[in-house]
Amino acid sequence: MSLLDLAPVVPVVVVDDAATAVPMARALVAGGLPLIEITLRTEAALEAVRRIAAEVPDAVVGAGTVRTADDVTAAVEAGSRFLVSPGTTPGLLAAMLASGVPFLPGVATATEAMTLAERGVRELKFFPAEAAGGVGYLKSLGGPLPDVRFCPTGGITPATAASYLSLPNVACVGGSWLTPADALAQGDYARVEKLAAEAAALRSR
Repeated sequence: MSLLDLAPVVPVVVVDDAATAVPMARALVAGGLPLIEITLRTEAALEAVRRIAAEVPDAVVGAGTVRTADDVTAAVEAGSRFLVSPGTTPGLLAAMLASGVPFLPGVATATEAMTLAERGVRELKFFPAEAAGGVGYLKSLGGPLPDVRFCPTGGITPATAASYLSLPNVACVGGSWLTPADALAQGDYARVEKLAAEAAALRSR
């Protein structure tokens, strides 16, 4: 089974305080979302990955906003079980291919998707989803690129997620609404679990 089939929504999480990582991850898993992307946008990110990998065995934790080969190395060493990038350069692709873990390289155009498909990579992140054309654009890619599956991320909300998930070439979506900054700051993990349960109930077909 592909990672993309574990849940309809992948939480995309910015962690400012590593102390919130484990209870946050437990809440997401309890709500039915085991796949968790920790973005490498803060100093706490790698420590958050380490703690979740060590203490939440039912979580499948990965690193997002992976931009360089050094990011790949650091993320894998921290315990990331998958990698996600906002875009894809030749050097980054080489590092991700060599990493030994699944990865979702970011694309925003048909040419980028075709280039990666030539390399045998057919599960991709579509980013920034809303700004790059949204549901209509992905629907248009389905005909010429029937063997490529996407996880669109960027600007997706609970109100629009179902529209994306209705497309046959969309396996799941990435969402940042599942872990509101104020909920994490206040330790309101019940709210995180509730949001996760609502997202887990979404079905693509």
